Amino acid sequence: VQLQASGGGLVQAGGSLRLSCAASGRTFSIYVMGWFRQAPGKEREFVAAIGWTGSITYGADSVKGRFTISRDNAKNTVYLQMNSLKPEDTAVYYCAVAKTPRIVTTLGAYDYWGQGTLVTVSS
Repeated sequence: VQLQASGGGLVQAGGSLRLSCAASGRTFSIYVMGWFRQAPGKEREFVAAIGWTGSITYGADSVKGRFTISRDNAKNTVYLQMNSLKPEDTAVYYCAVAKTPRIVTTLGAYDYWGQGTLVTVSS
């Protein structure tokens, strides 16, 4: 599985961005998809994950109510809609695939990773 993330950029606090992650591979639809982020000088952290049907999602407390994860299996793409952005959301955002049917939130549970897309939120 290869992943290509896009959609990052510079935005003012309170603004919105939508990240996309296109995946290759015929079995994309049965995998859990996740988003992680890594701020400068910090460890990579979980942001959100979505089950293979899209009916089950899970988000970190820091983004609940602001970020929404979704997926389109026909397009092999997962999205992260980010609203009400804050300067502390500034990070490189990575999408990842976990070859498991259940939602997972730890880095080690994910098998494939995209290259990352930079999100910068100015105050």
